[in-house]
Amino acid sequence: MAGPREIKKRTHRRKKDPNAPKRAMSAYMFFANETRDIVRAENPDVSFGQIGRLLGEKWRALTDEDKGPFEAKAQADKKRYESEKELYNATKA
Repeated sequence: MAGPREIKKRTHRRKKDPNAPKRAMSAYMFFANETRDIVRAENPDVSFGQIGRLLGEKWRALTDEDKGPFEAKAQADKKRYESEKELYNATKA
């Protein structure tokens, strides 16, 4: 029976392989990267967290047609990631 000073095991996180392919970006991330500077210019006194909130509001206000180009970029990036991941796993094994 362990008392109040129970011994805890430390868990170690595996180090990420620097050669592993970068994850695919979402449509929202493409939108945010493209419009972040515009939002920052329109609101120079806004904090970092509030910029994210404003970007989220703008993203939700977009129609499906407006989101189309960003979704296409996300699909292309997803294909890039999957092919790089497949190649990475083939060379790793």
